[in-house]
Amino acid sequence: MQKVDRSENQFVDWVEDAAKGKREAFGRLYEQFSVAMYNICIRMVCEKSLAEDILHESFITAFNNIKTLREPARFGGWLKQITVRKCIQHTASKYNFSELNDHEHFPDEREEHWWEGISMADIQNAIKELPDGCREIFNLFAVENYAHRDIAELLQVSESTSKSQYHRAKTLLRSKLLNVLKVNG
Repeated sequence: MQKVDRSENQFVDWVEDAAKGKREAFGRLYEQFSVAMYNICIRMVCEKSLAEDILHESFITAFNNIKTLREPARFGGWLKQITVRKCIQHTASKYNFSELNDHEHFPDEREEHWWEGISMADIQNAIKELPDGCREIFNLFAVENYAHRDIAELLQVSESTSKSQYHRAKTLLRSKLLNVLKVNG
């Protein structure tokens, strides 16, 4: 079996070859990026079959538009944007974002390392159990590293709604996870 060079230059070559219509390059790009994009989808929609559908839609959109990508080295980030937007399109009608009052009290977050002793599986399960809107914003901000300004634009909400939903998600997670810690000792 041929060893695959996964350097940035190799990715650029694959993107350029895919833009020329070479099927092998499409397969290599899918193989390289599908797991990461699926992980985004499953975090955002929490439903396996929908995540798989969105994953495939994202790649179809990317491959149909790959000739428009001006900088082939940015394929991964471009594909991530497409994937996130597809997730949001599928969930936009389901989520209701409510604005929390600016004076809403959030727990003191200065207590360091409160999550120590909680398994990653428990953390992931707690994130999945968040209300849909909170979960989506939490994932975009904390996991995908989007700024609140960008989240607000993507979701067509105010920046303060994004921030308040993120704080609400953190509060709910902390409460849920501290309860898990108490139960599990």
